[in-house]
Amino acid sequence: MSDTPNSRREFLRRSAILIPAVSLVGYAAHEAIGSNATHADSSQAPGRNPPAERYNPTFFTDSEWAFVQAACAVLIPEDEEGPGALSAGVPEFLDRQMETPYAHGRLWYMQAPFITDQAPELGYQMKLVPRELYRLGIADVDTACLKQFGKAFAQLSESLQIEVFSQLESGKFKLARVPGGSFFALLLKNVKEGYFADPMYGGNKDMAAWKMLGFPGARADFMDWIDRPNERYPLGPVSINGQRG
Repeated sequence: MSDTPNSRREFLRRSAILIPAVSLVGYAAHEAIGSNATHADSSQAPGRNPPAERYNPTFFTDSEWAFVQAACAVLIPEDEEGPGALSAGVPEFLDRQMETPYAHGRLWYMQAPFITDQAPELGYQMKLVPRELYRLGIADVDTACLKQFGKAFAQLSESLQIEVFSQLESGKFKLARVPGGSFFALLLKNVKEGYFADPMYGGNKDMAAWKMLGFPGARADFMDWIDRPNERYPLGPVSINGQRG
């Protein structure tokens, strides 16, 4: 994990190509959880830009919510090219996803044998479903940070937060109950999904990530442009519910 904003943003731009189109548009509509939830004050890491709107989480506890917001700020920071994950509403996306079939593991094969230190080419082999991995992983990271630095993750400086994530990614930052690399990989994947998903799922506020990439969203057709290769598409994106950017 690079510690420079420009390299992180370029990595994010390239990684969007690897996210399946279904992730950009969002999970199946029947997995969505209503419309915007009520708003309330929430904890956040010091010195960070607050989210554009306040959101009251339904799954994450106060301490977990502080971690989620701090993690989003580090993984996709605000810069001159576009909004960061906080102002794009990614924490809301993550919270809402925790009550979907995906987070409950209903879309995965969840029968034994389970493998903790699985080879990457085998895919996910752990017993924990995503919402369980988040709950244990966040608590383990905070516990390890308190032991090593005297503060929970959300209260650390940005440079220390980046260092913790770098060591999680490389497997050097050991957690008590879950593999740090597996937790970080899931968190990073979900944060990127929330940043690029359709706004109806909570993230990608005002379709800012789509505008940054020139992604047209869920427009009905492109017949007017099918015979115009290598020309930049001039119209803004459209969300599933008809919102126009």
